[in-house]
Formats: sequence, structure tokens, C-alpha cells
Amino acid sequence: MNKAIIDLGTNTFNLLIGAIRENKVHISYATKEAVMLGMGGINEGMIAQDAMLRAKETLVQFHKFCQQEGITNILGIATSAMRGAENAQNLVDWAKSELNMEILIISGEEEAQLIYKGVSLLHPFEEEGMIMDIGGGSNEFIHANREEVIRSGSFNIGVSRIYQMLGNPEDFNSKIREQVHQFFEKETEGFFDGYSVRHLVGASGSFETLFEMIYRERFPDDQQMKELPLEEVHRVIHWALNSSLDERMQNEWVIPMRKKMLPIAAYSILWVMEKLGTERITICPYSLKEGAFVD
Repeated sequence: MNKAIIDLGTNTFNLLIGAIRENKVHISYATKEAVMLGMGGINEGMIAQDAMLRAKETLVQFHKFCQQEGITNILGIATSAMRGAENAQNLVDWAKSELNMEILIISGEEEAQLIYKGVSLLHPFEEEGMIMDIGGGSNEFIHANREEVIRSGSFNIGVSRIYQMLGNPEDFNSKIREQVHQFFEKETEGFFDGYSVRHLVGASGSFETLFEMIYRERFPDDQQMKELPLEEVHRVIHWALNSSLDERMQNEWVIPMRKKMLPIAAYSILWVMEKLGTERITICPYSLKEGAFVD
């Protein structure tokens, strides 16, 4: 029987309708909306009024589609923007009373576990790797092998949080780069010290944008892992870090939601690659929402 999972992310709300059969997610419908829930309030611990309105409108839209498809089992999973907002419960209560929709606000640790479960559906971990999920409010890191999660962490270094903290910069100059570097070091509290994991597994999102910039085609909808040439990854990261906002706006392979914050996402990946000594990058199109199906 089909069910629906809604991932209420800091930047994007994702709707996934499908079922688990033989430990595989059989997707019947998937869509996403750039709600930008964390914009205007994430660093103040609030959901801004206009963001709350966008969230409600999107949930109504998703709920209406589920009803048309005969889906009554709908679960919302809320992450960084919601767990850090004083008024998050207002949205939870509204969804329950108006849409009869349950929304769970999960911890960073729970988020990391769901990401691991989602990635594990497609990735066999023939060698140990570090999963990286770049979010708007937080980034999750899961060091894992075939048998288990070795270590995981969730840190408030998401792209929207940093973008607003820096005053919504258009360019990524050396001063901003140093600020971001110091912020990463402080917030991750030595998590990566002494680590050497050659394989970085990017969980959808910004990593799919890297794929599209490298190959100049949309990320395929074939539910398969994709490997990125390391030299090409460095090339597009270099471009992103040195690009102007106008150049990013003109780049058709950067989706609208990522154009302003792309340099921060690019630096996040570069910083982690340097920390880990990355020699290989693969992309998994599955992440939290697919993990929620399993869970």
C-alpha cells in the first residue's frame, strides 16, 4: 500500500509517494517545492511569517494531491529549521488540525540515521565511506561501512544559515571564505580531526547540481548511484567559488534555488574533501525521505 513522506527541509519541501517492497522504494510520484522555510528567521530561532505562509500553502498543495491519489497515510519529517524554531509547534498543530497530517520534528542524530538508511537502499558500502548531506540549516555526516554506522554528526552549518549569517553576500571573496572556514572549524568541534576516508558519498541535493554542471544535463531519474570525476569536481567548485551572482544566474545548470548560495555549498564540499583526503565521490539520489520509508 502506498504512503506519502514529506521532508520539510530548511530550503525545500519534498513529497515522495510510494511503497517499500523487498527492501526497495517503489516510487509512484515525487515532487519538491523551494519553500525556503529558514529564510528570514533561522538564525533567530524563528520561522518568519512569510515562510510560514509558504509552508502552509505547500502542505495544502501536497495534501490535495495525496487525496486525489487516495493516499491517507501521510507523514511529515521536519529538520533543522523546525527543530530550532520557537514557533515550529504552530505549524505542527496547524497541519494536524487543518490537514490531519502528522509532522515529526526530529533531532540531528535521528536525521543522520534516516539519511544512512536511505543511502543504504542504493549503496552497498563495499568500502567504508562518509555520507555528506548538505542542508539549508544543517549538514549531516555519516561514516559507515556495510555493517554499521561508525560515527555520525549533525552540525548547524547549512547553506541558508550561513548565507543569512554573512548578510546575503553575492560573491564569495577571500574574507568570506575565511569566515566560513572558521565557522566550520568551530561548529564541527574536531569531528574530522585525524579522519581519512577516501570515499565521499553525496546525498542528492547540491551534489546533483555538481553532476549537472559537469555533464550539462539533468540528473537522471534512474535511482542509480553516479560517480563524479574528481578533476571535474574541482573545476566546477573553483568556478562556483569565483563566480559572480550574475554568472550563476545565467548558468542554466544551476537551479534557481541554489544560484545565490552555490558558493557556500561548493566550499562545504571542498572543505570536507580536504579534511578527509577524498579520492572518490559518488552521488546517491536517496536520502532522508527514502530512509523514512524504511523506518
